Amino acid sequence: MENFKNNINILKLVFKWKIHFFIIVLLSIICAAIFSGSMFITPLFKSNAVVYPANVAPYSDESETEQMLQIFQSRDIKDSIIKKFDLAKHYEIDPNYKYYYTTMLFLYGQNISISKTPYDAVEIEVMDKDPQIACDIANSILDFYNKKIRKLHNTKSLEVIAVYKNQLTSKEKDLDSLKNILYDLGTNYGLYEYESQSEQITKGFLKTITGSNALQINTKGVMKLKENMEKKSGELFAVVQHIEHESENYGAVKLEYEMAQRFHTDKLTYTNVITEPYPADKKAYPIRWLIVVVTAFATFFLSLIVVMIIENYQAYRNSK
Repeated sequence: MENFKNNINILKLVFKWKIHFFIIVLLSIICAAIFSGSMFITPLFKSNAVVYPANVAPYSDESETEQMLQIFQSRDIKDSIIKKFDLAKHYEIDPNYKYYYTTMLFLYGQNISISKTPYDAVEIEVMDKDPQIACDIANSILDFYNKKIRKLHNTKSLEVIAVYKNQLTSKEKDLDSLKNILYDLGTNYGLYEYESQSEQITKGFLKTITGSNALQINTKGVMKLKENMEKKSGELFAVVQHIEHESENYGAVKLEYEMAQRFHTDKLTYTNVITEPYPADKKAYPIRWLIVVVTAFATFFLSLIVVMIIENYQAYRNSK
């Protein structure tokens, strides 16, 4: 009931001072409309891009998106944008100013924002008085990001290539050594392949060869080969198995080596652009109607407080 009475009193107060309220609020609307114009506030245009990371792997516990955010906010990308667009001149900051770099980074942060969207993408928003420059800055941030990732990947891929190259060289030496042993077994002992030669030795030794070849068995040669097989069969078997195993490993390492080389030479991009930046045809700041509405309401409530103070003061004086 008390609140209802207070509301009635406020309405009576507003009605009593309605002319004053109307004039004050009207003047505030006119002033807000004038001072929010381009003569007093430089209009800014917004260009934005929405991107997802591509062809990257996360570091540590970071997601690809968090990694992208970190790289977008790196100092060298900021410096590259400042240099490319001569933002010192564009923002009218004297390079000889004592706090020049701090001021440039502050203005960069004020006009360029990079954040993660609810859908785990990254949004770049650039505000500038020139809509084309805002669009170009957004595109250049993406370009510098791709260059930085490519540089990081190239550095790492060169390290990987060197490791695989060393492995290939080592395995080639191992294979050459094994082939030399196999060559020695073949030239000096007549041993080349364990299973087929063992079968032939058995047939010659037992004289189980049929047909016209049965009369042409070189018994002396069979016995010599049998003796060599008994001495060197274990070594022959081990060498052949080792060569097969090392050949498989060599092939796997060579495949990784070739992939690392291709990854190093390929010109990949590291963003999937969902929303391309474009030059805006309508300003994003200031929002003139919002300034006018907020100013009108603020002026009305401030005037109401002043009127209430005046009324209470007059009531207090009359009571005296």
